[in-house]
Amino acid sequence: MSALETQKRIDELGAWFQNLNLNGVQTAPHHFLGDYPAVKFAGFAQALPNGLTGKSVLDIGCNAGFYSLEMKRRGADRVLGIDFDERYLAQARFAAEVRGVDIEFRQLSVYDVGSLGEKFDLVIFMGVLYHLRHPLLALDLIREHVARDLMLFQTMQRGSSDTVQLEADYDFWQTEMFSRPDFPTMYFIEHKYAGDPTNWWIPNRACTEAMLRSSGFDIIAHPEDEVFVCRVKRECPGSDVTRGTQQAKASLRPASA
Repeated sequence: MSALETQKRIDELGAWFQNLNLNGVQTAPHHFLGDYPAVKFAGFAQALPNGLTGKSVLDIGCNAGFYSLEMKRRGADRVLGIDFDERYLAQARFAAEVRGVDIEFRQLSVYDVGSLGEKFDLVIFMGVLYHLRHPLLALDLIREHVARDLMLFQTMQRGSSDTVQLEADYDFWQTEMFSRPDFPTMYFIEHKYAGDPTNWWIPNRACTEAMLRSSGFDIIAHPEDEVFVCRVKRECPGSDVTRGTQQAKASLRPASA
């Protein structure tokens, strides 16, 4: 495919959020964050295994497939990208075709990852959490159904970047900790943030780390602001995490008549 044909197809697929180089053509050359997400990935790429031969990868919220393509370039045997937006999936399939790599892309919500029926050596969950109405449920489902070992995680954060060692419990009459900027806090966006009505929840750093731990992940690296490399806690199956997930899913079901 010539550069001219590539450009024509890129234009036909609509606005691109991820800037990819396809046959020398940039898909989002005027991105407000620059050469995104390549410029961000450069800051933490070293935190991931460079060789993924024999490994499987699930890219949740894959968008146009930047991370799926990178993991395939690193030798992953199986890469599956999922997204709820069919337009992004069409872009991802085209990008994989141009690059000549075998990556599967499916339209699937993070809340339905249990339907995949398999676990992956590496789960990528980048830039999705703050778009979700039920973010903790999503983390629980990932831990319960698809995460075998590692998870690469990123979320937009606001508020304090400090963390604090918390007590295991507090008395009902203790309230002073809720006024601390480093107490785990999730900000709720009722209408829009940055012009985007799908921005629902934005945690501070302490909240991000607490949610990851609560969902059954150990944080093993924090290579860049907002980016965490996590490992599945081995002692978690059958624990409060699983029971909490079941309760949360039950609460989403409509009440029977």
